[in-house]
Amino acid sequence: MNPLTRSCARIAETRIFNIAIVATILATAIGLGIETSEALGARFGAAILLAYDVALAIFVVEAAIKLTAVAPRFGRYFGDGWNLFDFIVLALAFLPETGDFALIARLARLLRVLRMATVLPQLRLIIATLIRSLPGLGNVMLLLSLLYYVYAVAGVHLFRDHDPTHWSSLGIGLLTLFRVMTLEDWTDVMYIAMELHPMAWLYFVSFVMLAAVIMINLVIAVVINNLQDARVEVTLGDGEDTLNAIREEAAAARDALQRIEARVARLGK
Repeated sequence: MNPLTRSCARIAETRIFNIAIVATILATAIGLGIETSEALGARFGAAILLAYDVALAIFVVEAAIKLTAVAPRFGRYFGDGWNLFDFIVLALAFLPETGDFALIARLARLLRVLRMATVLPQLRLIIATLIRSLPGLGNVMLLLSLLYYVYAVAGVHLFRDHDPTHWSSLGIGLLTLFRVMTLEDWTDVMYIAMELHPMAWLYFVSFVMLAAVIMINLVIAVVINNLQDARVEVTLGDGEDTLNAIREEAAAARDALQRIEARVARLGK
């Protein structure tokens, strides 16, 4: 590992470097928020654009440092999904903000805020946990979909004539059940149904218990079950980069020691 590569690797691992990147992302997020106000956008528009250019320059320097830190093994950089996402967002930032690419360029600027997840280890852990939980969550969602379908069909048949506003069709019934599951004024729907069927509360209470309580707990259980595995995965990923850097430094030290021994041997002759 040459001195430039070692220097870039040390810089990329420093706390100050990461804090600077986080601060740049936060500044970009604040600028995007200010632009949503016409008055503030008109007043600070030039300053915001300048801040965007400065932020882009900082991100370019960041990418250059990280690429140099792994040179010439660039696969170590692009093989990391977090780094690949950062690089794609950076590349999109160079699209022209006029013509057909204007909307894409603005969205790419917005994506810079999402880079916060790639910088902070805690957010990376959460995202990794959610990704690992997707297969289990898919099964839970399938079960929830079946529950929705059965209750929606039953609700349409039971309450359509009395309350067509909430049960006129299968689609409207599904939307009504979604409202019930969120517990947002769901008792209003229940009381309307109870005007026709006094025992209709059994329908609604059972659905709330199954959908809003049991299903949510199942989702939490799946996520927590994958949290430890994701923590190990993220820790090993970060540790592997550090270990590779240590191995390369050790190899460079051995090479330097061999050269010194060779020079000493020549001088001894």
